[in-house]
Amino acid sequence: MVEPSTYHENVDDTAALPPAPGAEQYVALALANTTLALPGGQFTDFLGTPAAAADWLATHGLAPVDAGLREMCAGLVRSLREQVRVLLAARSCADPAPQSALDAVNDALSKAPTAELLRWDPVRGLYRTASHPVTQIVEHALATLAANAADLLTGPDAERIAACGSPPCTRFFLRNGRRQWCSVRCGDRARAARAYARRSQPTGVA
Repeated sequence: MVEPSTYHENVDDTAALPPAPGAEQYVALALANTTLALPGGQFTDFLGTPAAAADWLATHGLAPVDAGLREMCAGLVRSLREQVRVLLAARSCADPAPQSALDAVNDALSKAPTAELLRWDPVRGLYRTASHPVTQIVEHALATLAANAADLLTGPDAERIAACGSPPCTRFFLRNGRRQWCSVRCGDRARAARAYARRSQPTGVA
């Protein structure tokens, strides 16, 4: 087992980090975990550039692959992420939800219509579909993410929301039983830290 003082995690290895439990079920949880704190004071942000944000949205079915996001739009996604993280942190600690975070999520929820409009197609005939004009791609993505966050925070899984207990990891996950970590990697790191701390304690004098 590697001691914390010599533990190093390659930033490039974060791509192989499995989704935290619950992140495949709730896209809002996946959004919250797109920023990672790593040992050695390193950070990585999977939404750090417009291209990265566009790729993440496309991968999760929230935008077309050719959306062509600009920095302002990517910044809106990152901003919503931070507010969702604030609400997840508050829920995991049973603290009151900050009003500013609630306002931000509610604002995202209100930016896109949820009603499916009635349309006509010569082949399909009458049908209903949501309106997704190109200029509102990001607004619809934000509304979808905000709605998913609201469902998570108010649904039956809300009691399972937890923050990873292996510093410096900042990911959230849905706890199953007494699990304290978002991944095997974080569990190994936490156990290594505890073992190192025990070995570092001065031996009592008889």
